[in-house]
Amino acid sequence: MVEVLSFYLLLLLIAVVSEPLMARLGFPFSAFLVALGFVGSELFIFAGGDTGLRWEIFHDLVFFLFLPVLIFEAAFNMDRHELRRNLPQILLLAVPLTLLATVVTAALLFLGIGHPQGFPWMAALIAAALLSATDPVAVLALFKRLGAPGRLRTVVDGESLFNDATAIVLFVLLLSLASGERSEAGVLDTMGAFLLIFSGGALAGAVVAGLAMGMLRLIGGAVLRGVISLLAAYGAFLLAESLHFSGVMATLVAGLVLGRVRDSAPEEGRALHLLWEYKGWLANTLLFLISGISFQVAMFSQQWLAMLIGIAAVLLARAINVFVFLPVFERLPGVQPTPRAWRPVIWSGGVRGAVTLALALSLPPSLEYWWTIQSIAYGVVLWTLLVHAGSMPWLMRRLGLGEPPR
Repeated sequence: MVEVLSFYLLLLLIAVVSEPLMARLGFPFSAFLVALGFVGSELFIFAGGDTGLRWEIFHDLVFFLFLPVLIFEAAFNMDRHELRRNLPQILLLAVPLTLLATVVTAALLFLGIGHPQGFPWMAALIAAALLSATDPVAVLALFKRLGAPGRLRTVVDGESLFNDATAIVLFVLLLSLASGERSEAGVLDTMGAFLLIFSGGALAGAVVAGLAMGMLRLIGGAVLRGVISLLAAYGAFLLAESLHFSGVMATLVAGLVLGRVRDSAPEEGRALHLLWEYKGWLANTLLFLISGISFQVAMFSQQWLAMLIGIAAVLLARAINVFVFLPVFERLPGVQPTPRAWRPVIWSGGVRGAVTLALALSLPPSLEYWWTIQSIAYGVVLWTLLVHAGSMPWLMRRLGLGEPPR
């Protein structure tokens, strides 16, 4: 146990030291973490060590430890004023267009792989659902460094926050159908179940957030308030999951509601902001390191064609949403359109990362196609991190967006 803990602490130390260097080099830190986890684990195992990771613990580790922190931190620290201002575009991208992208991606995967026995329609839907979750952490860091417009950052970040909930609810629902935990039903029944899980989670999150806000009015001090916010994040998740609703949606709503503390109590709000920024960084870093540890070279040697099909499917589905449907929607009365120059950035900013990997790592090996889906997920994540996040400075300069802060 001491050797295992020392191994993970060493990886974290290397990550802390390397992050400023990656920023100077313009290399996506998330991609570096995956590489670090892979190389570090290979050396550790070669030396006779054991990383301690087994599939049996992946699901609980990802869903009950990492996801509540990642979702709550993003919701709690979001600029609520900018969020309200851009809510029409964000909700369009995050809910109906995410569902549309899932269907388009699934169809392209199913037709591209062309093996109905080994990769049936359900496998394509599950893969498309987990690939629909965007994670703009690497891109937002570049936005900040390059001085991108605040509204652009809010649209990309807000879409990621809400579409993570949509993608995870859909993924869990499809996985329960594939594993036999839920009986197969028609499209309307499935959509009804989706809406029930989604809205039930939001209600559970609102109830927990209301109780937490009451406690915050009675209890002062940044430390105790930090503990209350932590209890709210995990409490909302566990309450919703125990009722068979979406724990992610519950945590999202709880984070948005409790984010009001930053306005009502600025000093303690700043302390909570830093506290959750630290928790979010740690959870995100550990998840990418674990993803690298679980990475296998055989994914590229055996599943390279499926990876390429997955990358093409994701990029095409994203392009349809951003360049076709978003401009049409923005012509409606009362919707403030985004500048045309922003659309390539929004398209390229749909980076896949922590949530996609988390869902891929939680796939049960009992599904015959789990290895193919996991390989596709790794390929898409690495592509978007290296190519899309890596080329973002060039793209923004090309479009004349933002200036490096002086």
